[in-house]
This record gives sequence, C-alpha cells and structure tokens, in this order.
Amino acid sequence: MRRSRHKTRVPKRLALKPLDEVYRARAIPPGTARYWSWLFAARTAKDPLVGIYSLMAEWRAVVDPATDAAVAQIKLAWWRDELARLSAGIPAHPITRYLAQWSMTSAQIAPLQRSIDAASAQVLGAPLERGADLPSHADAMYGVPLRVAVVLAGQPLSSSAQACTAALAVGEYLARTLADYRRECRGGRVPFPVDELLAAGIDNDDLAADTPPPQLQAYLESLRQQAVLQFATAETVLAAPERSSLRHLSVLACLGSRHVDDGISPASSRFRWSDLYHAWKVARRAANAP
Repeated sequence: MRRSRHKTRVPKRLALKPLDEVYRARAIPPGTARYWSWLFAARTAKDPLVGIYSLMAEWRAVVDPATDAAVAQIKLAWWRDELARLSAGIPAHPITRYLAQWSMTSAQIAPLQRSIDAASAQVLGAPLERGADLPSHADAMYGVPLRVAVVLAGQPLSSSAQACTAALAVGEYLARTLADYRRECRGGRVPFPVDELLAAGIDNDDLAADTPPPQLQAYLESLRQQAVLQFATAETVLAAPERSSLRHLSVLACLGSRHVDDGISPASSRFRWSDLYHAWKVARRAANAP
C-alpha cells in the first residue's frame, strides 16, 4: 500500500509586529533579572513577556520618587483610560498596541487595573497599615502582570502558577523596598507596614538617616530574610509539568534570591557572569523537568 503524500498543514502563527526598541530596552535591560528571565524563557512566552515587562517598566518609572506626585497621578489616570481603550480594541500607546495583537479579552485586561490602583496608592504615599496588607499590595504591583503574561503565552493559570507569582511579587516588593526605602522616605512615603515599624520602635528620622540605627538594621535584616524565603517558595511551588513552559518564573526566583543575599538592587543592570550561569542552569533544569 502506497503511503499518501498528503501532509497535514499546521497553521502558522501570524508574525507579530515588533515592539519599538525604546520600550523594549526599558523592559529588559541587559544584565537584569528580567533580561535573563526573558532570554531563557520558553519560545511561546518571550513575546508576551516583552509586552508585560514593558508595561511594568513604564509604571515603575511613574511610581519612582523622582517623579512629581501630581504628574504621576495624571500619568496613571491616562494609563487607566488606556487599559479601557485596550479592552475596546482601540489602544493608543505603542505598548498596548503591541499587546493588542493577542486579541486580549476584557477579563484578561481587567486585573491590570488593580496594578494601576496599587501604583496610585503608592504615589499618594498611602502607607501600608499592617504587615498583613503587604502581600496583596505587592501582588497587585508585580504578581498580576506576571499572571497576565502567563495567560498571553497560552498557559492555563493554575493554582501553582498563581502561588509562584504571588511569592515572586512579595519577594520583588521587599527587594526593591530594601534597595530604595531611603529615597522613598525622603520623598514623603513610608514603604514599610506601619504596625511593624511601631513594634520595632522605628520612626521617620530613622528611615531617612544615612546610617540606619540598630533597630532599623535588625528590621531590614528580617525583611531580607523574608524576601529570600519568598523567592525560595516561588522556586518550589511551581508544579513540575509547568516548569518547562514557565521557566522564566524560576529564573526570576533564583536570581531574585541571590541578588537579595548579595545586596544587589533589582534595578541593577551590571553584567554578572554568575547571573548568566545560574539563569541558564535553572532554565535548563526546568526545560528538562518531567
């Protein structure tokens, strides 16, 4: 019996229009944890990550203490409207036009409004009243966008992926706060939970001091340990069947933990051979997970 020469044609994915290089460079600066997570990400995750990381980079710039609070609120209000335009299929910004190529649904876009709300609260200097409030705030800032990227990559948003991104979010928030708390406080913001500061006997002058007093040093060390624990949790909770397709999350967790331990700011883009090695090692192990 002769074999049929007819082959089933697999439809090719339409080529995406690339994101403007200016936004791409801000999203994944070489040397950063985000860059390595993108470089070693699964093929289907790379393009969505560029778009989501770009959004996060734009919002981080708005939230930075160097940005005037009134200007920041105007920009965040614009972004809130822009997400509504994205839902309606008429985005104006190059980043949202890039994301629109995935035909995002309103249900996929809506969680990002929560990220805008959290950024707005931070710009206003609204303090976290309790330590119990920190995970939710951190998740809105960092966890939600990571989960949107998972969905855009065509992966189901499993409970383990949600737990992983939630832990990553707390680790990221703590790592950035440890690196930038003095700038935040001098700009009139209190990035730490108020109840924890009161319990530790820490006041505003302590937070703004060039050299942290002993009680603040002890508190900062406890936060560093919490950040390392959260990153370690993110590495372990991701289910084995998902580790290959979501290996960028494992890279973020691994490098996040190492950077906190070494006192390296998450914003640092200095090239480190050790980051390249560990990112490759983690991604390779995840790619070969059973």
